[in-house]
Amino acid sequence: MPKPAGRERRSASCAHVHKRLRMFVPRPCRTVRAAGGGRRAASCFSGRAPRGRRGTPAAGAAAEMNRDSFAAGERLVSPAYVRQGCEARRSHEHLIRLLLEKGKCPEDGWDESTLELFLHELAIMDSNNFLGNCGVGEREGRVASALVARRHYRFIHGIGRSGDISAVQPKAAGSSLLNKITNSLVLDIIKLAGVPAVTSCFVVPMATGMSLTLCFLTLRHKRPKAKYIIWPRIDQKSCFKSMITAGFEPVVIENVLEGDELRTDLKAVEAKVQELGPDNILCVHSTTSCFAPRVPDRLEELAVICANSGIPHIVNNAYGVQSSKCMHLIQQGARVGRIDAFVQSLDKNFMVPVGGAIIAGFNDSFIQEISKMYPGRASASPSLDVLITLLSLGSNGYKKLLKERKEMFSYLSSQLKKLSESYNERLLHTPHNPISLAMTLKTQGEHQDKAITQLGSMLFTRQVSGARVVPLGSVQTVSGHTFRGFMSHTNNYPCAYLNAASAIGMKMQDVDLFIKRLDKCLKTVRKEQNKESNVSGVDNYDKTEDVDIEEMALKLDNVLFDTYQNSS
Repeated sequence: MPKPAGRERRSASCAHVHKRLRMFVPRPCRTVRAAGGGRRAASCFSGRAPRGRRGTPAAGAAAEMNRDSFAAGERLVSPAYVRQGCEARRSHEHLIRLLLEKGKCPEDGWDESTLELFLHELAIMDSNNFLGNCGVGEREGRVASALVARRHYRFIHGIGRSGDISAVQPKAAGSSLLNKITNSLVLDIIKLAGVPAVTSCFVVPMATGMSLTLCFLTLRHKRPKAKYIIWPRIDQKSCFKSMITAGFEPVVIENVLEGDELRTDLKAVEAKVQELGPDNILCVHSTTSCFAPRVPDRLEELAVICANSGIPHIVNNAYGVQSSKCMHLIQQGARVGRIDAFVQSLDKNFMVPVGGAIIAGFNDSFIQEISKMYPGRASASPSLDVLITLLSLGSNGYKKLLKERKEMFSYLSSQLKKLSESYNERLLHTPHNPISLAMTLKTQGEHQDKAITQLGSMLFTRQVSGARVVPLGSVQTVSGHTFRGFMSHTNNYPCAYLNAASAIGMKMQDVDLFIKRLDKCLKTVRKEQNKESNVSGVDNYDKTEDVDIEEMALKLDNVLFDTYQNSS
């Protein structure tokens, strides 16, 4: 049967993505002739094919294989139908080609079929998925459970090599490519979220605390005499432990109260720098995202202090990517002063499972040093999760989530303000905190601590997660350091309070149900306090009966809400 006109061109185009993928396949380092007769080492991994490589026999063989495959299909099914199917496949491959060429998050999210095609194409580039592969080493991508293999899309080798988490694995070209693309997409999103000056980043399969530790350990080699880390206080254990684990002594800088807000004491920071000496200070460890009434540190001023003193500056930006205000602080700090690296959580900012973080910065060589500090290979799961998420959302989808989060913050603030006023409480005025809110708990009676603890327990048992009640005078010892007023970020905050946050992914029904349940819990606490004040004339049976009625009412609320969600 004679070949239809143009069939060779169409079949070759279906192999285009395969050729693009081959551009990222690692090649042995080779020495090439440079201009002027010198010799230089070529890169082991390049995002573009070197001149003269596109027409290699391997590429031609792949194109020929595709032509033969489609030609065989045309002998079984009408050539017109096969061409139509080929065109449909090309629409998926076009999206993949754009991703590989630009290295940026697509504006519109991909559908699952394109995503699965892309992941399959990458996975079959790893040696554990080669047909006829014979592995005789101790780590050959062997998996006992097929369910585990499917869970990981058959990416078994992980990312990086023993000397660098960002290095390319010769036996895992697909996983290496996945790692490179993920880092490129995450960098694009960080720029989109408000830090356009960022130059480098990588995903690390550790949560925020351990990722901060990795940054501190990297700085140790640059500053061998340093033993202190200056740390404006934030009552979050992993932040403190990240410094202890790295082997340094945290110098806690107490915050100052300005109105309702707890803010950075810049004078105390400068005084400690002078007292300890810049050479003895590893870095300043500052914070953006935090629980109200603490607000983000004065990053611009701290960055200037670090630049003038020659001290590195590491920023804990745990859930700050979702806040344009937090990201703007980082951008401005890097512009006017010094920020060496900033660390953010994957699960808090991108709605993926816990276990990953992004280390980003403004100096490529320093970020590469951090990646080389990671010992051994690493799990690809966090990279795979965030890659799938970003390709599913697209940049437009992620921007929409950021916009909705801001709207929910305003809505939560207004609803919590109304509720607090109905109980003669108030919403603390913390305009510099763009994520977290705090409501006073001043009027809980003479047994305030007991009532506040009871309120927190009631919220938890009624399936309200994330809300925090902070009593007065709590004392906590963390790694040998005693914090007074723990969880309130200061020794003596004026009042007890309740925290709630508007984080990415929150919906209006979440706010409404939280306010409704909080209202009922506050009513129950008040009712029990009134009974305790008149305990001499109260019958215990009646008291228990009232509490049971309140419990039944709350359960009914849950049932009604679930019914509403199902019907919607």
